Amino acid sequence: MAKFVKVAVQADIPVGGKKLVEIDGVGVAVFNVNGVFYAIEDVCTHDGGNLVEGDLLGNEIECPRHGARFDVRSGAATKMPAFEPLPTYTVKVEQDDVRVDAHPA
Repeated sequence: MAKFVKVAVQADIPVGGKKLVEIDGVGVAVFNVNGVFYAIEDVCTHDGGNLVEGDLLGNEIECPRHGARFDVRSGAATKMPAFEPLPTYTVKVEQDDVRVDAHPA
């Protein structure tokens, strides 16, 4: 059963922006790609780096440690050295609130 948690208001994460939040003890990175919000677990599957510290390049986040990339829409690894996907989280916007499901999709 979905359990949506308010993590921000839309103005907190402008287009091209990102924000690290903690949901039930898990670091989750929330992104605004062209006005659509996405959320993935904030841990690179290659070596555990914090992805939110990297650059958001279109719909991909680049790990600042070794350059691995992940599609923030699907969690798919798109550039080596990472090859394992990341858990994604469902995001919804209610009025001005950005809410993330506490359980991975």
